[in-house]
Amino acid sequence: MEKLIEIEGLTKRFGAFTAVDGVTFTVGRGEVLGFLGPNGAGKSTTMKMLAGFVVPSAGRARLAGHDVQKDTVAARRMLGYLPEGAPLYPEMTVRAFLHFIARVRGFAGSEAARRVGRALELANLEGVRELPIETLSKGFKRRVGLAQALLHDPPILVLDEPTDGLDPNQKHEVRTLINQMAPNKAIIISTHILEEVEAVCSRAIIIARGRVIADAPPAELARRHPSGSLEESFRALTTAPLAEAA
Repeated sequence: MEKLIEIEGLTKRFGAFTAVDGVTFTVGRGEVLGFLGPNGAGKSTTMKMLAGFVVPSAGRARLAGHDVQKDTVAARRMLGYLPEGAPLYPEMTVRAFLHFIARVRGFAGSEAARRVGRALELANLEGVRELPIETLSKGFKRRVGLAQALLHDPPILVLDEPTDGLDPNQKHEVRTLINQMAPNKAIIISTHILEEVEAVCSRAIIIARGRVIADAPPAELARRHPSGSLEESFRALTTAPLAEAA
Protein backbone atom coordinates (compact mmCIF):
# COMPACT_ATOMS: atom_id res chain seq x y z
CA MET A 1 0.00 0.00 0.00
CA GLU A 2 1.34 3.40 -1.01
CA LYS A 3 1.90 5.57 2.06
CA LEU A 4 0.56 9.05 1.36
CA ILE A 5 0.60 10.41 4.93
CA GLU A 6 3.61 9.83 7.18
CA ILE A 7 3.83 11.29 10.68
CA GLU A 8 6.88 10.60 12.84
CA GLY A 9 7.20 11.71 16.46
CA LEU A 10 5.03 14.78 15.94
CA THR A 11 5.10 16.94 19.07
CA LYS A 12 3.74 20.36 19.94
CA ARG A 13 4.44 22.25 23.14
CA PHE A 14 2.84 25.49 24.23
CA GLY A 15 5.14 26.66 27.01
CA ALA A 16 5.11 23.96 29.69
CA PHE A 17 2.03 22.28 28.20
CA THR A 18 2.48 19.45 25.70
CA ALA A 19 -0.56 19.34 23.44
CA VAL A 20 0.73 16.59 21.13
CA ASP A 21 3.31 14.12 22.40
CA GLY A 22 5.27 12.00 19.92
CA VAL A 23 2.42 11.01 17.60
CA THR A 24 3.47 8.54 14.90
CA PHE A 25 1.35 6.87 12.22
CA THR A 26 0.96 6.43 8.46
CA VAL A 27 -2.07 6.40 6.18
CA GLY A 28 -2.00 4.64 2.84
CA ARG A 29 -3.93 5.16 -0.35
CA GLY A 30 -7.35 3.55 0.03
CA GLU A 31 -7.50 4.06 3.81
CA VAL A 32 -10.04 6.20 5.64
CA LEU A 33 -8.71 6.90 9.12
CA GLY A 34 -10.99 8.06 11.90
CA PHE A 35 -9.04 10.32 14.24
CA LEU A 36 -10.77 10.23 17.61
CA GLY A 37 -10.30 11.68 21.03
CA PRO A 38 -11.99 13.72 23.75
CA ASN A 39 -11.95 17.52 23.64
CA GLY A 40 -8.42 18.81 24.23
CA ALA A 41 -6.80 15.51 23.25
CA GLY A 42 -4.65 17.10 20.53
CA LYS A 43 -6.61 16.11 17.41
CA SER A 44 -6.98 19.55 15.82
CA THR A 45 -3.40 20.52 16.70
CA THR A 46 -2.11 17.34 15.05
CA MET A 47 -4.09 18.05 11.89
CA LYS A 48 -2.95 21.68 11.80
CA MET A 49 0.67 20.50 11.96
CA LEU A 50 -0.04 17.98 9.23
CA ALA A 51 -1.53 20.76 7.08
CA GLY A 52 1.43 23.08 7.72
CA PHE A 53 -0.50 25.70 9.68
CA VAL A 54 1.21 24.97 13.00
CA VAL A 55 4.97 24.40 13.30
CA PRO A 56 5.78 21.29 15.36
CA SER A 57 8.12 21.45 18.33
CA ALA A 58 9.58 18.11 17.24
CA GLY A 59 8.99 15.39 14.69
CA ARG A 60 7.95 15.68 11.08
CA ALA A 61 5.10 15.06 8.67
CA ARG A 62 5.21 14.13 4.98
CA LEU A 63 2.43 14.26 2.40
CA ALA A 64 2.98 12.07 -0.66
CA GLY A 65 6.69 12.16 0.17
CA HIS A 66 6.93 15.93 0.61
CA ASP A 67 8.07 17.25 3.99
CA VAL A 68 5.38 19.64 5.24
CA GLN A 69 7.89 22.08 6.74
CA LYS A 70 10.75 21.82 4.24
CA ASP A 71 8.71 21.48 1.03
CA THR A 72 5.56 23.28 2.07
CA VAL A 73 4.14 24.31 -1.32
CA ALA A 74 4.54 20.85 -2.86
CA ALA A 75 3.04 19.22 0.24
CA ARG A 76 0.01 21.52 0.24
CA ARG A 77 -0.66 20.74 -3.43
CA MET A 78 -1.25 17.16 -2.32
CA LEU A 79 -3.73 18.13 0.39
CA GLY A 80 -7.38 19.06 0.65
CA TYR A 81 -7.92 20.45 4.15
CA LEU A 82 -11.19 21.21 5.90
CA PRO A 83 -10.36 22.78 9.27
CA GLU A 84 -12.79 23.18 12.12
CA GLY A 85 -14.85 26.31 11.43
CA ALA A 86 -13.32 26.65 7.98
CA PRO A 87 -12.76 30.36 7.18
CA LEU A 88 -14.89 31.64 4.32
CA TYR A 89 -15.45 35.07 2.79
CA PRO A 90 -19.05 35.76 3.87
CA GLU A 91 -19.78 38.48 1.32
CA MET A 92 -18.84 36.26 -1.64
CA THR A 93 -21.32 34.01 -3.36
CA VAL A 94 -20.59 30.30 -3.19
CA ARG A 95 -19.57 30.20 -6.86
CA ALA A 96 -17.36 33.31 -6.60
CA PHE A 97 -15.61 31.89 -3.55
CA LEU A 98 -14.86 28.61 -5.30
CA HIS A 99 -13.58 30.48 -8.38
CA PHE A 100 -11.28 32.41 -6.03
CA ILE A 101 -10.01 29.11 -4.59
CA ALA A 102 -9.50 27.80 -8.13
CA ARG A 103 -7.32 30.82 -8.98
CA VAL A 104 -5.33 30.34 -5.77
CA ARG A 105 -4.78 26.72 -6.82
CA GLY A 106 -3.48 27.88 -10.22
CA PHE A 107 -6.49 27.11 -12.41
CA ALA A 108 -7.95 29.54 -14.94
CA GLY A 109 -10.47 29.74 -17.76
CA SER A 110 -12.42 26.64 -18.71
CA GLU A 111 -10.37 24.43 -16.38
CA ALA A 112 -11.27 26.61 -13.39
CA ALA A 113 -14.93 26.58 -14.43
CA ARG A 114 -14.87 22.80 -14.80
CA ARG A 115 -13.36 22.27 -11.37
CA VAL A 116 -15.77 24.72 -9.70
CA GLY A 117 -18.69 22.96 -11.36
CA ARG A 118 -17.46 19.59 -10.19
CA ALA A 119 -16.91 20.82 -6.61
CA LEU A 120 -20.43 22.29 -6.55
CA GLU A 121 -21.79 18.95 -7.74
CA LEU A 122 -19.81 16.84 -5.27
CA ALA A 123 -20.87 18.98 -2.29
CA ASN A 124 -24.45 19.28 -3.61
CA LEU A 125 -24.32 23.08 -3.69
CA GLU A 126 -25.83 23.85 -7.09
CA GLY A 127 -29.03 25.20 -5.52
CA VAL A 128 -27.18 27.85 -3.50
CA ARG A 129 -24.32 28.64 -5.90
CA GLU A 130 -25.34 32.32 -6.36
CA LEU A 131 -26.16 33.02 -2.70
CA PRO A 132 -23.79 34.99 -0.44
CA ILE A 133 -22.07 32.66 1.99
CA GLU A 134 -23.18 34.78 4.95
CA THR A 135 -26.82 33.89 4.19
CA LEU A 136 -26.25 30.13 4.34
CA SER A 137 -27.02 27.78 7.21
CA LYS A 138 -24.17 26.22 9.20
CA GLY A 139 -24.60 22.98 7.27
CA PHE A 140 -24.35 24.66 3.87
CA LYS A 141 -21.30 26.64 5.01
CA ARG A 142 -19.69 23.37 6.03
CA ARG A 143 -20.38 21.98 2.58
CA VAL A 144 -18.78 25.04 0.97
CA GLY A 145 -15.70 24.31 3.08
CA LEU A 146 -15.76 20.72 1.87
CA ALA A 147 -16.11 21.87 -1.75
CA GLN A 148 -12.97 24.01 -1.54
CA ALA A 149 -11.05 21.04 -0.11
CA LEU A 150 -12.13 18.84 -3.03
CA LEU A 151 -11.73 21.39 -5.83
CA HIS A 152 -8.21 20.42 -6.92
CA ASP A 153 -8.90 16.66 -6.53
CA PRO A 154 -6.01 16.06 -4.12
CA PRO A 155 -4.78 12.56 -3.23
CA ILE A 156 -4.94 13.41 0.49
CA LEU A 157 -7.90 14.75 2.46
CA VAL A 158 -7.81 15.91 6.08
CA LEU A 159 -11.33 16.69 7.24
CA ASP A 160 -12.07 18.08 10.71
CA GLU A 161 -15.71 17.36 11.62
CA PRO A 162 -16.87 17.24 7.97
CA THR A 163 -20.55 16.63 8.85
CA ASP A 164 -20.81 19.20 11.65
CA GLY A 165 -24.10 21.08 11.31
CA LEU A 166 -25.48 18.83 8.56
CA ASP A 167 -28.93 17.28 8.75
CA PRO A 168 -29.26 13.45 8.56
CA ASN A 169 -29.74 13.41 4.79
CA GLN A 170 -26.74 15.69 4.23
CA LYS A 171 -24.61 13.52 6.55
CA HIS A 172 -25.56 10.48 4.52
CA GLU A 173 -24.59 12.28 1.30
CA VAL A 174 -21.17 13.27 2.65
CA ARG A 175 -20.50 9.77 3.98
CA THR A 176 -21.44 8.30 0.60
CA LEU A 177 -19.08 10.75 -1.11
CA ILE A 178 -16.22 9.79 1.22
CA ASN A 179 -16.82 6.10 0.51
CA GLN A 180 -16.77 6.81 -3.23
CA MET A 181 -13.48 8.72 -3.02
CA ALA A 182 -11.77 6.35 -0.60
CA PRO A 183 -10.14 3.87 -3.02
CA ASN A 184 -8.00 6.56 -4.65
CA LYS A 185 -7.12 8.74 -1.67
CA ALA A 186 -5.75 8.74 1.86
CA ILE A 187 -8.36 10.34 4.10
CA ILE A 188 -8.27 11.43 7.74
CA ILE A 189 -11.56 12.32 9.41
CA SER A 190 -11.71 13.85 12.86
CA THR A 191 -15.14 13.40 14.33
CA HIS A 192 -17.05 13.00 17.59
CA ILE A 193 -19.68 10.88 15.83
CA LEU A 194 -18.68 7.25 16.39
CA GLU A 195 -21.47 6.08 14.10
CA GLU A 196 -19.65 7.97 11.34
CA VAL A 197 -16.43 6.12 12.09
CA GLU A 198 -18.20 2.78 11.81
CA ALA A 199 -19.88 3.89 8.57
CA VAL A 200 -16.88 5.17 6.60
CA CYS A 201 -13.57 4.42 8.34
CA SER A 202 -11.40 1.39 7.65
CA ARG A 203 -9.23 2.23 10.64
CA ALA A 204 -9.38 4.37 13.75
CA ILE A 205 -6.79 6.04 15.95
CA ILE A 206 -7.70 7.20 19.44
CA ILE A 207 -5.63 9.99 20.93
CA ALA A 208 -5.78 11.08 24.57
CA ARG A 209 -3.65 13.61 26.40
CA GLY A 210 -1.64 14.12 23.23
CA ARG A 211 -0.69 10.47 22.74
CA VAL A 212 -1.93 7.68 20.51
CA ILE A 213 -3.53 5.05 22.74
CA ALA A 214 -5.16 2.80 20.13
CA ASP A 215 -4.84 2.11 16.41
CA ALA A 216 -7.08 -0.57 14.88
CA PRO A 217 -10.13 -1.14 12.67
CA PRO A 218 -13.32 0.17 14.35
CA ALA A 219 -14.77 -3.33 14.76
CA GLU A 220 -11.62 -4.46 16.59
CA LEU A 221 -11.73 -1.46 18.90
CA ALA A 222 -15.39 -2.21 19.68
CA ARG A 223 -14.51 -5.80 20.62
CA ARG A 224 -12.05 -4.56 23.25
CA HIS A 225 -15.04 -3.74 25.47
CA PRO A 226 -17.32 -6.50 26.85
CA SER A 227 -20.35 -4.69 25.45
CA GLY A 228 -18.99 -4.85 21.90
CA SER A 229 -19.77 -1.13 21.58
CA LEU A 230 -17.34 1.26 19.98
CA GLU A 231 -18.73 4.07 22.12
CA GLU A 232 -18.14 2.14 25.37
CA SER A 233 -14.69 1.06 24.22
CA PHE A 234 -13.81 4.66 23.34
CA ARG A 235 -15.00 5.86 26.76
CA ALA A 236 -13.02 3.19 28.60
CA LEU A 237 -9.82 3.81 26.63
CA THR A 238 -9.90 7.60 26.97
CA THR A 239 -10.63 7.59 30.71
CA ALA A 240 -8.06 4.92 31.65
CA PRO A 241 -4.53 5.86 32.74
CA LEU A 242 -2.29 6.10 29.68
CA ALA A 243 -0.15 3.10 30.61
CA GLU A 244 -3.28 0.96 31.07
CA ALA A 245 -4.87 2.17 27.83
CA ALA A 246 -1.75 1.31 25.86
